[in-house]
Amino acid sequence: MDNPEWVLGLPPLIAGLNGLAAVLLAIGAVAIGKAKNEALHKVCMIGAFLASAAFLVLYLIYHASVGHVAYEGEGFLRILYFVILVPHIILAGVQVPLILITMYHAIKDNREKHKKIARWTLPIWMYVSVTGVIIYYMVFFIDPN
Repeated sequence: MDNPEWVLGLPPLIAGLNGLAAVLLAIGAVAIGKAKNEALHKVCMIGAFLASAAFLVLYLIYHASVGHVAYEGEGFLRILYFVILVPHIILAGVQVPLILITMYHAIKDNREKHKKIARWTLPIWMYVSVTGVIIYYMVFFIDPN
């Protein structure tokens, strides 16, 4: 069965959502850390959450339709790909409960608990978002030959 064209066009959108999440995470972190701008921090973190949630839905739709997309590169690039991919996959699974717990404490205004877990959540979430874009680029744009 052929996949609809809109499904085949999802990878750039999926990568874009990862990139958007990373940008919003960075702005949100600076907003609360250096600028002490809680309102901007909240907007950015909610935006990053929504971007990541949309990413996950579209990622699942794409791979349920298309299946596994193998990396075709060889040599050093193949090694580099897996060095990036393996922690990406592990941390992607870890980040979901961390994000939910971090947001729960933010919503409940448990500031100390929120800050304590956010110190772990932010770098993991950022790594997964940035490496998601890199993985997309490597799979779809780097010519393996």
